[in-house]
Amino acid sequence: MGNVGEQNSDIPFDVLSRLPTKYMPRLKCVCKGWNRLISDPIFMMVQSRKKEPVSGFFCQQRFRLGNEDITTITHIPVGKQEAKLFQTVFDFLPEHVVLLASCNGLVCGRSCFPRIDPCLYICNPLNHEWMRLTWEEPNREDTFALAFDPCRDLLGTSTKFKLIRVKQIEIESKALCFSFDIYSSDTRAWKKSEEICKCNSNLYKNKGFYVEGVLHWLTDGDEMLTFHVENELSWLVSVPLPAIEFRSIPEACIGDSDDRLHYVLVSQYGLQIWFLEDYFESKWSLKLSKTLEEMEEQHMMFLYNLRERVTQRLAVDMEPWVDLLAFKDGYLLMRVSRNIMLYNIETNRMQLLCSLSKFGTHSTFCTVLPYSLSLVPLDQA
Repeated sequence: MGNVGEQNSDIPFDVLSRLPTKYMPRLKCVCKGWNRLISDPIFMMVQSRKKEPVSGFFCQQRFRLGNEDITTITHIPVGKQEAKLFQTVFDFLPEHVVLLASCNGLVCGRSCFPRIDPCLYICNPLNHEWMRLTWEEPNREDTFALAFDPCRDLLGTSTKFKLIRVKQIEIESKALCFSFDIYSSDTRAWKKSEEICKCNSNLYKNKGFYVEGVLHWLTDGDEMLTFHVENELSWLVSVPLPAIEFRSIPEACIGDSDDRLHYVLVSQYGLQIWFLEDYFESKWSLKLSKTLEEMEEQHMMFLYNLRERVTQRLAVDMEPWVDLLAFKDGYLLMRVSRNIMLYNIETNRMQLLCSLSKFGTHSTFCTVLPYSLSLVPLDQA
């Protein structure tokens, strides 16, 4: 292995590239040859283009009152028989952060408030690489989304990504619309997009999902906000079921699985999951549908009086009994009463991860982000 990269490197390259990404940081410590191979741009490109399943979820809470941020970030791993919570994943950063977005191994966070000169961070928790970005006109309520595709945006030792800040503004006619500010790693600068999207709804849960070149945000209305990153075009996509269909307030979230955008809904009709087939016609296909009674019967250890609990939410400000936190690669993370549950829609397995008390006394989540491991490097020059 001392001459790996010079002669006969095909065999170790082929063997190591078949292993899961989570082992790579430790394998680099085996010997100098493995370190050079795993650090090689071609190897990193091959490894990053593998379809890695979601490895876990990052969760962070916020105080209900006041402007001070909670610094604790909890990582909930997926695929463990017994759930263990990790709270030191971001200790490599120079300061505590509030998480804002994640995309294919990269994570964006901001300085915790109060702070005199807050900034933004882009980092890779697997290899502990990070870079600092300027934050013009900082606002703790700003909404950000990351756009990064390892199959297109990883070139040599450079990772190309874009960070989008979406803001709701009022135009001359007193109509509300969304505007977009874009940071490009190519130019290392912000620019204001000329694109605006008229929409009177507010962003809901403030999470943007990047699927096939398009960013998506759920709103509190009957539509989703979308933004094509390269073409800088935005439009609204209708959700599968409008609010008029429900007698009580449903709970929804969006996510991606199999390179398709998914819409997850819990309502009087049960648990339903759609995937988006056509953006411009707002055409959805139903992937999964289970009544509340079916869910309760199949998971009686965790769910009870489900119809009564779900349908008693008659106002938006009422806390939902079932809160859909995040969806990624067939895994649905949700809060059911005071417990955090993980549901695999493919195997119909529901797992009790922990009680909400494990996160402390603060029961309001400000951020829940899916995370997939990646070796993508960050150019800090």
